[in-house]
Amino acid sequence: MTNTNADRPSYGAEHAASVNLAVGKRARARSIRPLQDLAPYLWRHRLDLIGAGVFLLLAAAASLAVPLAFRGVIDHGFVAGDQGAVDRAFLGLGVVALLMAVFSAGRFYFVSKIGERIVANLRADVYDHLLSLSPGYFTRVSTGEVLSRLTVDAAMVENLVGSTASIATRATITLIGASVMLAITNLQLAGLLILIIPAMLGPILLFGRRVRTLAGAAQDRIADASSTASESIDAIDTVQAFGREDDMRVRFRTAVEKAFEAARRRIGARAQLTAGAISVMFLGVALVLWLGARSVLAGEMTPGALAQFVLFAILAASNGAMLSEVWGDVLKASGATERLTQILAETPDIAAPASPIALPDPGRGSIEFDRVCFTYPGAGERSALRDFSLRVQPGETVALVGPSGAGKSTVFRLLLRFYDAEAGRLLLDGVEARTADPRDWRTRFSYVSQDAHLFSGTAGDNIALGRPNANAAALEDAARRAEAWAFLEPRGGLSAPVGDRGKALSGGERQRLALARALARDAPVLLLDEATSALDAQNERYVQAALAEARKGRTTLVIAHRLATVLEADRIVVMDAGRVVEEGDHGALIARGGLYARLAAMQFMDSSPDLAR
Repeated sequence: MTNTNADRPSYGAEHAASVNLAVGKRARARSIRPLQDLAPYLWRHRLDLIGAGVFLLLAAAASLAVPLAFRGVIDHGFVAGDQGAVDRAFLGLGVVALLMAVFSAGRFYFVSKIGERIVANLRADVYDHLLSLSPGYFTRVSTGEVLSRLTVDAAMVENLVGSTASIATRATITLIGASVMLAITNLQLAGLLILIIPAMLGPILLFGRRVRTLAGAAQDRIADASSTASESIDAIDTVQAFGREDDMRVRFRTAVEKAFEAARRRIGARAQLTAGAISVMFLGVALVLWLGARSVLAGEMTPGALAQFVLFAILAASNGAMLSEVWGDVLKASGATERLTQILAETPDIAAPASPIALPDPGRGSIEFDRVCFTYPGAGERSALRDFSLRVQPGETVALVGPSGAGKSTVFRLLLRFYDAEAGRLLLDGVEARTADPRDWRTRFSYVSQDAHLFSGTAGDNIALGRPNANAAALEDAARRAEAWAFLEPRGGLSAPVGDRGKALSGGERQRLALARALARDAPVLLLDEATSALDAQNERYVQAALAEARKGRTTLVIAHRLATVLEADRIVVMDAGRVVEEGDHGALIARGGLYARLAAMQFMDSSPDLAR
């Protein structure tokens, strides 16, 4: 009657490992088609989108007006020697600068607001949908991977909508506008510049690709350091118990040094990129200036026209380079969007039928398994339940016992509609499971797991999880009946903090608080999964007293391995290989000398010699 739970990595380790794979290593999409899935989110905020577009166009127009203003300063002021013209030209330049500042601020506000709003909505939608998915989904996709999609991938989408898309659009508009103005200013020099620009952009693209590669490597090393820190902090008790603090310090410092070295290489490549970009840019500008100066001396163009041409050339080249830089971010964001929408495209394995049958109200707690067969996804032909039949009367307490893998936990998972049977029928108060709404079905059950999962916050918050609309008096009553008020009252009662995942409480206290949550729910069926398996004798007495209170007036199924729980059951159902092989009370099953007697002899012989009789 032992139960072996498969070891699972801790949350910190699992999440750190997923981020280690995610940060800086998110594969790019091959196209931007997945970004179409963001259209509904953009449409919800179309007024903000229109505002952003208007300010974006105005900001681009203002930036294109700067070279025109400079031309006026030179041609109508400096060359003509007219001080009034100089004053008016600089006044016009100042007005343009102020307008560009206002328009840029408006663009930044609307674009950033849209980015934050869309990602908030997308994250909320993905999380809402995750809560509707069946546990089978999380056997295929790790929790850490899901969390990394909600963090890393969502951050990429936010960067795209709130920054990259604006930069790309503004750069495109400015590049087109500057190119048109170049052709208008001097068609011959514009044609020459078209031949020069690829040579100017080549080194920038080459170094830019190397910088992106090294940036990815630097992020990987940072993720390694984060993973090392997360794993050691999450298992701090184990680290200190085995005296491995120095080893962990060395591991973390090594990871930090590798991260620094990767960052240093990235900084070096970025410095080379800066030097190369500036050199190539100014060499190209110098060439255009030289040719333009000759045109000015020949009287073919004015000095202001030359200055205007140079400024438009710089705008065109810099915005062209900007577009090439952000394209990689656009593709990464496209891949991130695809991964998030993949979650939204998942359909729950357990869903309500088109016309669900309502369960009787009030519920009686009658349960029937009728020749149920079930196999976990990916388990091949190994069945968890085979022709499993069991009837539980309202108010009856039934203990499920058997060796590991007998199917006891599977019974609970089917009752809670985490999965549906492949064959046979499961009925609750005469209603077949597949015909009922899963959420309505689950309201008829209170569940206490072996791990007693608690959430950060207060004791009252955790008890209220079972009954959100309960008042403080009802929550306190549940805590008292669960033998939890004795340790809660000195700490502030319902306001007592439980710490992260209940770490501020002992194992017995967590179990009693989980029982209080079940009592507050006041459902007709109570499911107890190894509720006392990890407790010492004193805490077990407290919990057993709470269990006796919890069983009053409701049907109870308990996965029982401890003697006290087995003996208090109205009926013991012995399972093996997914079937019921024996059932009866303790004395009758011992006298039969079957599987139960052998299990009892192995587990209980030392504690109670009378058990073998």
